[in-house]
Amino acid sequence: MDKALTAVVVGGGIGGLATAGALTRAGIEVSVYEQAPELGEVGAGVLLGPNSVRLLHRLGLADAIDATGGWVGEGSTYYRHEGTRVAPVMTTDSSGWAAMYGMHRADLIDVLRLAVPADRVHTGHRAVSFDQTPGRGRVSFDNGATAEADVVIAADGIHSALQRFVTGQAMPVFSGSVAYRGVIDAARVPWWPPRIFQVWMGEGKHVITFPLRAGKLLNFVCFVPADEQKRESWSAPGDPDALRAAFDGWAGPVTGLLGQVDKTFWWGLYDREPLENWTSGRLALLGDAAHPMLPHLGQGANQSIEDAFALAAVLRGAAPGDASAALRHYMQVRKPRTDVVQNGSRRNGERYDQVNRTAEDRDQELMETRSLRAWIYDYDVEAEPELSRLPG
Repeated sequence: MDKALTAVVVGGGIGGLATAGALTRAGIEVSVYEQAPELGEVGAGVLLGPNSVRLLHRLGLADAIDATGGWVGEGSTYYRHEGTRVAPVMTTDSSGWAAMYGMHRADLIDVLRLAVPADRVHTGHRAVSFDQTPGRGRVSFDNGATAEADVVIAADGIHSALQRFVTGQAMPVFSGSVAYRGVIDAARVPWWPPRIFQVWMGEGKHVITFPLRAGKLLNFVCFVPADEQKRESWSAPGDPDALRAAFDGWAGPVTGLLGQVDKTFWWGLYDREPLENWTSGRLALLGDAAHPMLPHLGQGANQSIEDAFALAAVLRGAAPGDASAALRHYMQVRKPRTDVVQNGSRRNGERYDQVNRTAEDRDQELMETRSLRAWIYDYDVEAEPELSRLPG
């Protein structure tokens, strides 16, 4: 009888910890290696869509998400920059059961850790190399350590150190925009309706807000054009006055909100053209290492979580000798969906910013994107029939 499968996950962010939790649930022995000296993410908020919330509930994380997330509900709305209401924002799946939450990234990391045995997470390990034999994959780290397993999962982000061992190193593509991100104590903006997601849209710019930490914090992301490429960063300080100037003349709720901003960070927006291949033998890419996407559908973290559960489904019960075929099958199932979401994220950003369209055209398109949102939110990766059709 073949022994149980083992896995090494490189990267202790959202995708890596979700993968470790899903693999643990599938009975796979997993170890996580993170380059930072401790787990945690800087930055601000991330949206959990219905398509990932239902999966995280299956890891036993429902109560933790309710306690630390900001539930997003009815009243969520798209607006023109001067205040005209455009359309409601879809915030649940079509059944109305699975909801959307805003989560501070650090809070989400803490929640995901609950599904991973503490002794399986190793910090201070920066991956530098990968090699494999017919029977094992091995990762080498800059501290001299190595880790071996039946499969290695690279969940180490858009600048993945292990991507080059799967495919040619694909350069990130700058979107032409920079996002100012930050959080505000909700008590400072009492006029702002609680528990809702809002998008305010103008030509070349848009603003997104949603709640965090049970509505105690309000997350804001303000997208503006950039005349030079900005390196991707969660922690480069932004200028609140420059942010306010960029949205001068917008509707009162927006300017009033930005008037309360004391601190902000900017983030250069990058993605990549879809990769043709995510796997090489016993190594597979996951999340942003495989399909980094712009944030305009709020699906980056969610698609990583879907990847994690798809990977667990194809590896559950697999023998070590079947690992490479199972990883290829994971890619074949996931890639068509992530290609659509990745491209849709680009297109939705152009829509928000009214690129090559009138405001009226943009508004009409937004009302028609409900079908795309439903396709994304209603999907249950564990019910995907192709996952059970493993290669012979």
